[in-house]
Amino acid sequence: MKMPNRDLLVLVKDNHLSEKAMENELEQLNQLLLHFETFENFCIAHEVFDMNKFKRLRDVKLMRKLVNQKEIEPFVFICNMN
Repeated sequence: MKMPNRDLLVLVKDNHLSEKAMENELEQLNQLLLHFETFENFCIAHEVFDMNKFKRLRDVKLMRKLVNQKEIEPFVFICNMN
């Protein structure tokens, strides 16, 4: 599996980690992020408010269709539920 090319800022409290240990930590972090950064998890954590129709959308198919659009119509908001 090809690893994504991303920039990560990792702050460590101790300066005792070797270069090999740091690379191991980053590899494990990348593996975790690959499992958690799915569209299904995105749909669990977000909801769509369509103020034009006064509706709240939580359906995965509708959210995927909305997110894949080139432009979202006005007054349609994707909100994090945190």
